[in-house]
Parts: sequence; C-alpha cells; structure tokens
Amino acid sequence: MNRGDLRRVDINILIVFETMMHERNLTRTAEKLFLSQPAISAALNRLRDYFDDPLFVRNGRDMQPTSRAEALALQLSPALDTMSAALSSNLEFNPETSTATFQFGLSDDVEYGLLPELMRELRAEAPNVVLIVRRVDYWQIPLLLTSGEISMGVSYTKDLPANAKRKFLRYLNPVLLRADSGEMPIALDEYCTRPHALVSYTGDISGFVDSALESLGRKRKVILAIPQFSSLPALLSNTDLIATVPNYVAEAMVKQCGFGLRMESLPFPTPDFELSIVWQSALDFDPAEQWLRARFNKVMQSAG
Repeated sequence: MNRGDLRRVDINILIVFETMMHERNLTRTAEKLFLSQPAISAALNRLRDYFDDPLFVRNGRDMQPTSRAEALALQLSPALDTMSAALSSNLEFNPETSTATFQFGLSDDVEYGLLPELMRELRAEAPNVVLIVRRVDYWQIPLLLTSGEISMGVSYTKDLPANAKRKFLRYLNPVLLRADSGEMPIALDEYCTRPHALVSYTGDISGFVDSALESLGRKRKVILAIPQFSSLPALLSNTDLIATVPNYVAEAMVKQCGFGLRMESLPFPTPDFELSIVWQSALDFDPAEQWLRARFNKVMQSAG
C-alpha cells in the first residue's frame, strides 16, 4: 500500500477493530465506543472485506480473533498510538482553567497514604478538574489500561500490555504498626507469636512477609484479613494486634487517626517493592496526562 491508498481506509473502523481485539464481544465493544451493535457489525463487515479475512469468529458469546487479526493488531495498535500522540501533541493544557476529567487507578495503600497530599496539590493548581479513582491491584492494571477504563495507574506492577509505559516512583518499605501499651520495640520472637491483622484485597492471608519469615524458619499468626486500610487503625486500637504496612500508610495513620498508633522497624529484613506509575503509550505526549503524571511523581518523591 502507498500513502494514496490510505484514502480508502476509514480510521474509525480501525478503532472498532482495536476495541474488538480488547473486548472480544460485540455488545461490550458497542458500549465502549457509544455505538449501536448494528454499527459495530457494519464496521466489522467493512474490515473483513478490506482485509479479505473473517478477523473474528463467534465462540459462544465472544468473538475469537483469527491469526490474521492477531497479526494486524500487533501492527495497528502502535500505529494508532503514534497517530494519537501526534494529534495530542498540539493540544494545550492550562491547569488553572481546565475542566478535564482524569480516570486513573490506585492501589489501596496509595489511595490511603498518598492521595490526600496529591489532592491538596491538585486543588491548588487545578481547582476545576475532576478525578475518578478506580481501586486496582497489580493484576487488574493491565486489563484496565488495555480497555481504556483508566489512563494511568499507580501500584506495584508486574506484566503490562505492549501499549503501556512504566516509570519508577519510589520503593515500598514495610514497617510494623501497633497500638498497644508496650514500650519496647517488638523483637522477632514476639512478632511471630503476636496476632496479626493483614490487609488483603484478594483475601489471601499469606504474602511477602511470610516468605521472608519462612527463609528464617519462622512464621507469623494472621488472625484477621480485611480488604482495605481504612478500618485498620480502629481494629488495632486497644488490642495486641499488630500489622505490617507500607511506611507511607503507617505515617498517614499515625498522623491522622490517633488510636495510640505508632510505627517501628520490622525485626527482620524484607525486600523493598517498586511502586510505579504506568500509562497508555497513546497518552505519552498528552499535555494534560503529562501534567498529572508529573504531580504524581512529585507527591511520591516527597512522601516519607
């Protein structure tokens, strides 16, 4: 194909193709693009004629991409990202007057420990922007970025989609949180015998702390697992429960909640985890998204 042949192609049907690759479902694709199902079907028929391939084959309620569709997606998605970046690079963004809406994902620890400071920054600079925060974990971020439900996310991250970028923000350093009347720091033996409260989004009561203890031939006693950090201060108050949480969460709780909370170092070494910001490659040069990512970076770097 030469450049002149591009006049035969409607970029909107390429957007339909990319969305269908993500959703694998006519109804969800229509909802995502705010189009009717007949409009999506018509676009797919045009794509099939153009590429001379079925592209998607019905499999129950879903549409399974053909090998030709899989190969096209690898070529088209980066091209669409490049086009989007080129178009957005000409946009201007003024935080003082902007009424933009940002949708991003935060893990619970980031939301609790760092979002309040970010909000103070944003309210001072951009009082009219709207923030929509989604609760995410590392296994959700790739799906939400790929579907476009969030433009960026801040969490511990693992595998990411090909059309995403990542920037290291800071290390997650675990510390011990307690609200009992004891005066001495908790040693390893006591840490293992005391009852533990654990924040677990998935309900799993074993994690990196348990792996670190296992390497020492020790284990702890988890007697409570809760899905979010907000109730932890009240649960620790006036009990012998202890918890292991990220340092920025512990600092926020001690500062804001009372309940006799205090933090101290763990009595054994644990690995540090990288907290990163990830975003859609298509928004790499978007001025509004660049501005928000810079504010995230500033808050994360300044937090304790």
